[in-house]
Amino acid sequence: MSFQHVAIIGLGLLGGSIGLAVEAHLPDVKTTGYDADPAVRERARARNLCGTIADDPVEAVRDADLVILCVPVGAMDAAAKAFAPGLLPEAVISDVGSSKLSVSQSLAKALPDHTIIPAHPVAGTEESGPDAGFSSLFHQRWCIITPPDGAAEGQIANLKSFWQGLGSTVEIMDAKHHDLVLAVTSHIPHLIAYTIVGTASDLEEVTRGEVIKYSAGGFRDFTRIAASDPVMWRDVFLNNRDAVLDMLDRFLGDLALMREAIRAGDGEMMFDQFSKTRAIRRRIVEQGQDDARPDFGRHDHE
Repeated sequence: MSFQHVAIIGLGLLGGSIGLAVEAHLPDVKTTGYDADPAVRERARARNLCGTIADDPVEAVRDADLVILCVPVGAMDAAAKAFAPGLLPEAVISDVGSSKLSVSQSLAKALPDHTIIPAHPVAGTEESGPDAGFSSLFHQRWCIITPPDGAAEGQIANLKSFWQGLGSTVEIMDAKHHDLVLAVTSHIPHLIAYTIVGTASDLEEVTRGEVIKYSAGGFRDFTRIAASDPVMWRDVFLNNRDAVLDMLDRFLGDLALMREAIRAGDGEMMFDQFSKTRAIRRRIVEQGQDDARPDFGRHDHE
């Protein structure tokens, strides 16, 4: 792994976790960080999220051979332009955004003379901000790298080694395909969670206190997802619009079929569908992407 100086732009959950993970697993790699919010920079210094926290984006990236943007996807362009004057000509620019095609295009436009290799660590929690990060966030989690056509194989290999060094399993994928896959595995579930929690909150026949008091596991788990960073997810939906709308149309079609099955009393159809989805859950647990213990292992952390 040839990167010797990593600059992290944005010091929330992901940016902070990268800084802590580099310190824990790649101690010979220098880290500098920057966040546009002075209060975040102050907290990042207190938590030692990076070796150095700069007060200027240009200083943060100076001499860095890898720059990782950890800002909402809608802010990538502005963030890149802000630190551009400090970049080394050979620096690799990457990110952690959940939509890749729009990010790749935005960064290529903002930094036309630099190597852009987007990435997406498929890891996170519902928490955000500089206090949310922890060094093991990426352990046994996928990181998807979406290099553009013509990207140097050596630089792709370096970025792959970097993420493997933080504990991730790395997959190389086309950006457009990534956006379609994540639309169904991440973006639509978040959209459903935000919507169902909002629906429950707006019900006039059921008080908000009752919704909170009697929340069983299913609704409670939706609220965990719906507590995710609203700025980040707003930008994800706006920047992955086509793939999200495609998957949303498919979901609404399947939901309509389920509605008709309930109306018709078609228990066989429901049983078959629920059996298929139960099998998918078992495969997710088998592959180590979740915890099969009761209550998803939550009590172990309480």
